Amino acid sequence: MARGDLLLTVLAPRLTADIHAQVAALVAQFGLQEVSMQQLADATASHGQGIDCTEQRLSMGSGSADLDALRHAALSLGETLDVDIVIQQDERDAVSPRLVCFDMDSTLIKAEVIDELARRHGVGDEVAEITEQAMRGELDFKQSFRARMSKLEGLDESVLAEIAAELPLMDGVERLMKNLKHLGFRTAILSGGFTYFAHYLQDRLGFDEVHANELIIEGGKVTGGVLEPIVDAERKADLLEHIAQREGFTLAQTVAVGDGANDLKMLAKAGLGVAFRAKPLVRAQARQALSTAGLDGVLYLMGYGAADLID
Repeated sequence: MARGDLLLTVLAPRLTADIHAQVAALVAQFGLQEVSMQQLADATASHGQGIDCTEQRLSMGSGSADLDALRHAALSLGETLDVDIVIQQDERDAVSPRLVCFDMDSTLIKAEVIDELARRHGVGDEVAEITEQAMRGELDFKQSFRARMSKLEGLDESVLAEIAAELPLMDGVERLMKNLKHLGFRTAILSGGFTYFAHYLQDRLGFDEVHANELIIEGGKVTGGVLEPIVDAERKADLLEHIAQREGFTLAQTVAVGDGANDLKMLAKAGLGVAFRAKPLVRAQARQALSTAGLDGVLYLMGYGAADLID
């Protein structure tokens, strides 16, 4: 790679001298040299949004750092320090992202809607057990999804409206969406959840398009079925690629954000794939991860600073 082989972004409510020293030690450990550094956010500034963020351009010089080992070391150090330390290849001057795609449940909102529907219907424990079976590898996503859906048969449609009106938004999502629209990005929800709630978020936050599972409702009641095709991990990745091709973007110009194992294929296909407040397994497999910053931290990973953003 040319100079500026890697980008290292550090985000925290406050970046202390100790944090800077430990990040510098990490950089030295892998034989990297700093090309440049800029401060993208200042927690003490009026527009700082309560976060500090620095971005370093790093060169491997004549060496060849083990990128996977570096990422895992950065993830481990970040967990120890309770900060986000994110490594990505430096393609900033050659590639301009244009499309940002999001998972919905536990990413755009602080909830898993299917669990809330099950709780309201009195089948929360039964649905949770099916989810555990899936996590143990006894059921794949489609099997577990159909099994959980069957438990919702007879749920009154009015409950959907009640839950939609109470959806708790993820930290930073409103600022993120305001700025993505301001900067001219195309945005999409790619969710294994339900179109009913995704469309609610689309109306509230301004997403350009929504792809999720459509509940079958008859006579004002949920039937327990959904229309095919089910949006699973493979379909999320395919949708990301399809939207990019349709809009004339390359995959390198795409950003994907999600929290679950069924997001990993989408994250891997995107130019920038961010595991957001994800479980350890997902954080370890994704190329980039945010765990302490709000969702608007994605803006800093894309290289935007305070001067570029509106609050």
